[in-house]
Formats: sequence, structure tokens, C-alpha cells
Amino acid sequence: MAENADARRPDKPLHVGVVGVGSFGRNHARVYRDLQSDPVQNLSFIGVVDADFTVAQAVAREFGISAFRSVGELIQTGMQAASVAVPTAAHLNVARQLMEKGIDVLVEKPMTATLAEADEMIGLAERYGCIAQVGHLERFNPAVRATLPLLTQPMFFEVHRLSVFTPRSLDVDVVLDLMIHDIDIVLTFAKSAVKEIRAVGLPILSRKTDIANVRMEFESGCVANLTASRVSTERVRKLRFFQPRQYVSLDYSRQDVLVLTIDSTTSGAADDMDPFNPANLAASALPGITPFKPAVESQEPLRAELISFLRSVRERSSPEVTLEDGRRALAVATQVVEAIAQHSRRVRLPELTRAES
Repeated sequence: MAENADARRPDKPLHVGVVGVGSFGRNHARVYRDLQSDPVQNLSFIGVVDADFTVAQAVAREFGISAFRSVGELIQTGMQAASVAVPTAAHLNVARQLMEKGIDVLVEKPMTATLAEADEMIGLAERYGCIAQVGHLERFNPAVRATLPLLTQPMFFEVHRLSVFTPRSLDVDVVLDLMIHDIDIVLTFAKSAVKEIRAVGLPILSRKTDIANVRMEFESGCVANLTASRVSTERVRKLRFFQPRQYVSLDYSRQDVLVLTIDSTTSGAADDMDPFNPANLAASALPGITPFKPAVESQEPLRAELISFLRSVRERSSPEVTLEDGRRALAVATQVVEAIAQHSRRVRLPELTRAES
């Protein structure tokens, strides 16, 4: 371990790889390839592994790196850090192989398929002294980062994440595929334990839940409504929340934040207006409403995420999204999945519709 840590000195190139180069793992490979040209990162992208070697070879040719047939072969190159973007069911096994050799890992979300596996992964990172980060990408969205300083006492969230159907990530349902992003962000913003969860979901084009709606109540009294769909005709990724005398609207895709603040001295006619009706958003029509758009520096979230991971590896510092963070989001997502199953049984949905969630 000491030798491996010494090899991570800032004056030496950091050797990285990617395990799993399907639709999203390929993006990890692309960003690592691009970061090689950044002298600040001092990075050496070793290569990729995939269960389908022809896929690994195609990605390797595209980005000018090497393709390996197994995780063991990649480890033998002296790799020091890796992104794990294999199907969720294989996350723990791959992370175990890497961490047993002292290799730091960024594991895509959800971190594991079960909470027991999540606990085992946390134990492995502690035992082998590895940096381990969970790929909750939206934490690195510039709009999310610009919103964090605005938080006071959020009391109501309305979140929509809609996507068109694709055959990727069908090993998990829409809760673990898409909604878990927003579960992680809402937990981060609300800073309160979940008190109650009610949920409904249906399989549409797959054998797992493809569309879901969830109502969460927190110990703080905050309430969050989340909707996720992977069978929509449009792409929507928006989060809105209300806190005392303020409304904040965040668009993940546009990396844009709008804040409307109600002047505490406002009274009279303005008090009788709905300040959040789009027809009333003009500042001139609402003298007591102050619109504000915080500065947002546009950046690809994945690039920001990988730079953050590499910094933690170099500095041996806690990652921005820890395994404990990933477990917390997974625990709530697991509760949501169970709430959907309970609802399906309660309303006696037909067996074909009540597919495995």
C-alpha cells in the first residue's frame, strides 16, 4: 500500500482505467482521454475492460488506448484508480477486485444492488485504505453547485426527470436508474431524515417499473414530490423548491437557476397575486418580487466529477460523494421500490402489470 501511495505523488502520472464501457462507461473513457492533455491532471489513461471484448476494442481504437480482456489484466498494468461502470449487479465484485489491490474506485450509481452489498463495499474501502466515490453525477452539475449557497429552509420540492425509452440500464428499474439522482439531491438539500414514503409505479415497456411518482415527508416537515419516467416523449430534468419567501427553479439540462424572492415588506395587491404563476413573472408587474439568476459556470458534470475524484486520489482526501452518501440514497430508493410494490399489491394490479420492480 505504501508503494502504491508513493506512486500517486503529484510529480508522477496517475494511471487510470475504466471497467465497463457501455453507453455511460464510454463517456468516462472519453473524459479521461481528454484529461490526459491537461498538464494539471498529470494523467495516464491506461485502458478499458468490458465483458464484450469487441466493445472494449472499439472504444480503445476510438480513444487511442488499450483494451483488456479482464480486470486482472488491467490491474497488472499498475493502474492506480478506475471508474467502475459495469451493470449494477457486478459493482461489488469488480470494486472488490480493484480495492483488494489498493486501487481507488469511482463506482457508478446506484453503488450496489442491495444495502448488504453497500455495507460490504464500505467495509472493503476501510480495510484496504482506498478512496471510493459514488457516481452521483448531478452533485457536479453547475446549477446544483450554484443552488447550494441559496438554501435556507426548503419545505416543498417538485422534481421531474423524464426520458425517452432506451434499452440501456434495464437491469434496474426507473427508481434506481433515474430517480436516484434526484433522491440524492433532495436528501442533500433537505438535510433531514425521511419520515414517510408513498409511491406508485408501473412497468410500461420493460419488465421493471418504468414510471414512478413518490411523495416523501421529512422529519423537518419538508415534503418532496418526485416523478421519474423513462418512457416519456420528451426529456425533462427539473427541480423546484419553496422555502420561506423564496422560490428556486433549477434546470439540470440547461444548467440554469432562477430565484424569486418576496420582499418582506410587500403588502396590498401584490400579496393577493400568485407570484409563481408564469404569467406574473415580469418584475414590473410584481413590485414585491425580486428575480435573481445566480452565476452558473457551464461545465460538463462528468468532467467535474472525474476531476474531483482524481483530486481525492492524489490528496488522499474524502471524496465529494462518499460511499456513505451513496448508501443513504440507495436506502431511500430501496424504500421507494418497496412502497411501489406494496401499492401494487394493495390495489391488486394485474399480475402482468405488477412486474418485478
